[in-house]
Amino acid sequence: MEWDFIGEVLEWRGPAPHHFVAVPDDADAYLHDHLAELSYGWGCIPARVRVGDAEETTALIPRDGTYLVPLKARLRRAEKLDIGDVVELRLTVGDS
Repeated sequence: MEWDFIGEVLEWRGPAPHHFVAVPDDADAYLHDHLAELSYGWGCIPARVRVGDAEETTALIPRDGTYLVPLKARLRRAEKLDIGDVVELRLTVGDS
């Protein structure tokens, strides 16, 4: 399954800061409905994310009832992304 959407880069502070974009409601509902077939455990879902010309393999993270798309440092540097930026993403999960 594949979605194109726009979202804001968020920061989740932990032992090290991480940057994410929240999955939109329609995609989030699909992910929750198909969790058993998509997840490799702990609710995480393997995915590919594309922002501009940068693409990365990652895993969607469940947080507070929704899924977050991690934006790895290499992808953020390549596309010059920072907290609060609004970005267009392509998210792919499953065999798409």
